[in-house]
Amino acid sequence: MKKVVAVTACPTGVAHTYMAQEAIEKECGKRGYDVKVETQGSMGIENELEQEEINKADFVILAVAIGIEGEERFEEKENEGKIITVDPGEVIKHPVEVIDKAEKL
Repeated sequence: MKKVVAVTACPTGVAHTYMAQEAIEKECGKRGYDVKVETQGSMGIENELEQEEINKADFVILAVAIGIEGEERFEEKENEGKIITVDPGEVIKHPVEVIDKAEKL
């Protein structure tokens, strides 16, 4: 089973952050993936990813429109070329395409 972790964040930290989370969880659920999405929104960081979860992930989706806290946690995955960074709006509108692209990393 593929393991996927993601972070969603938008400038206001409200609607798009959570809509992107939902889109990622829904599409990964359809594919039977183990998925965990950290949100960085107006409520601060919720559902925070542990370093171990990031390390074990097959790929990482950063659906972010702003700089995120704790970006250094993803350095190793970045070096492995296992991170896809998209605008939250992109994953909301086209979750299938985004996940397909991430799978090819």
